[in-house]
Amino acid sequence: QVQLVESGGGLVQAGGSLRLACAVSGSVVRGNTMGWYRQAPGKQREWVAELTSVGSANYADSVKGRFTISKDNAKNTVYLQMNSLKPEDTAVYYCNRRWASPWPWGQGTQVTVSS
Repeated sequence: QVQLVESGGGLVQAGGSLRLACAVSGSVVRGNTMGWYRQAPGKQREWVAELTSVGSANYADSVKGRFTISKDNAKNTVYLQMNSLKPEDTAVYYCNRRWASPWPWGQGTQVTVSS
């Protein structure tokens, strides 16, 4: 059974930074395209960033230039460095693999950006 555990969220002022982590157990990050997603209150979950198995990163336009996705294969963990945070980045953030059947979703980590 694959488990995803997201962490690193919190309350931050606009312009601040946070680094999220997603620890994967029961499978491996290596060989999968991994993604970060977010869901704001009253909205559908949306894709934020992805990192392919060969290390190519892609980002939603709303976070391009501010967020950076990375991974540590040895730790089986995916990261999301978020800089220049805006109030509209407030959401619960989740990770999962992309372009394949999703693993069971984790509990997510709450990010709240105050203005």
